[in-house]
Amino acid sequence: MREDPEEGMLSWDETVFRDEHVFEIDHVPETFDHRESQLRSLKYALRPAVRGSRPLNTMVRGPPGTGKTTAVQKLFGELGTQSGVRTVRVNCQVDSTRYAVFSRVFEHIFEYEPPSSGISFKKLFGQITDRLVEDDEVLVVALDDVNYLFYENEASDTLYSLLRAHEAHTGARIGVIIISSDLSLDVIDELDSRVQSVFRPEEVFFPRYDVNEIVDILRGRSKRGFHDNVVGDPELDRVAELTADSGDLRVGIDLLRRAGLHAEMRASRTVDMEDVEASYDKSKYVHLSRCLRGLSDPERELVRVVAEFDGERAGAVFEAFNEETGLGYTRYSELVNKLDQLGVIEARYTEIEGRGRTRAISLAYDADAVLDRL
Repeated sequence: MREDPEEGMLSWDETVFRDEHVFEIDHVPETFDHRESQLRSLKYALRPAVRGSRPLNTMVRGPPGTGKTTAVQKLFGELGTQSGVRTVRVNCQVDSTRYAVFSRVFEHIFEYEPPSSGISFKKLFGQITDRLVEDDEVLVVALDDVNYLFYENEASDTLYSLLRAHEAHTGARIGVIIISSDLSLDVIDELDSRVQSVFRPEEVFFPRYDVNEIVDILRGRSKRGFHDNVVGDPELDRVAELTADSGDLRVGIDLLRRAGLHAEMRASRTVDMEDVEASYDKSKYVHLSRCLRGLSDPERELVRVVAEFDGERAGAVFEAFNEETGLGYTRYSELVNKLDQLGVIEARYTEIEGRGRTRAISLAYDADAVLDRL
């Protein structure tokens, strides 16, 4: 116990943070360590765009929180300084249809949104390719979280339109990067044969960071984000340990920020172990929160019903869902499959005596944690 109760205490206008933005999930760091080989592979694929040619199509895969999006954003930032090259990253969790993807591309090119109705896809597509040819630009489109296009059965049509653009409009040059965190999704096998014949991507894999790499990355973030001596080595090691358990670097980045905020709440100038432990309960659900934010109203309602009927047969869940939404079994089944693929729920087939095989549906997370974030 300190002799002076004011020693080490923050005044009302002080903060432990040097730059809190460093701990934002979508922050692109100046130095991007432990992904040198992946960056080299991506640069190799993108280099033709600088020379005015179509870049090599690329498939970026790896577990969540392994630097895939950051790597693409970093290289897109560098490409943005080159004349004759335009880059667009589309978040497919938000824009999960072909029309929505091309609307986002249109917005980046023309710097205003297309009409919300009354314009056909063909016209939208034509205006995009016309502008690219007119400005003599190469377009590189990154479909981030492309797995969402697959969940909505929109992936083949979207990729087909992008990959065949040069045939539909002579002179249009478009390259595609797809980014997927769903390792159970076999991207090529799930595409239509018409797309498989033209989509031969370079593959770049992002493995999970090991503990030493996590410590190194988090130490760098901590130095840039906190004032000197705010986070000690024991606290940093504990954050790294919890991050490694989750397999998602975003957990550690979020945990550092929350631990800093918790320390400020105590008016402390330093982050202690109690700040780390108290903050982890929220940070460990960073992936869940991200998934839930992108759900439609029917999907969110289904999650609520599953929380209420956790572990029940699919038929019982459907009856409750149908009563709440009026949606039929086909759409219900599609939503179950999507939420299962996202890892929000688990839908497993089990044998029931006298009834054969049926699916039991349960949440993949603690029910209270899910409901608090809906």
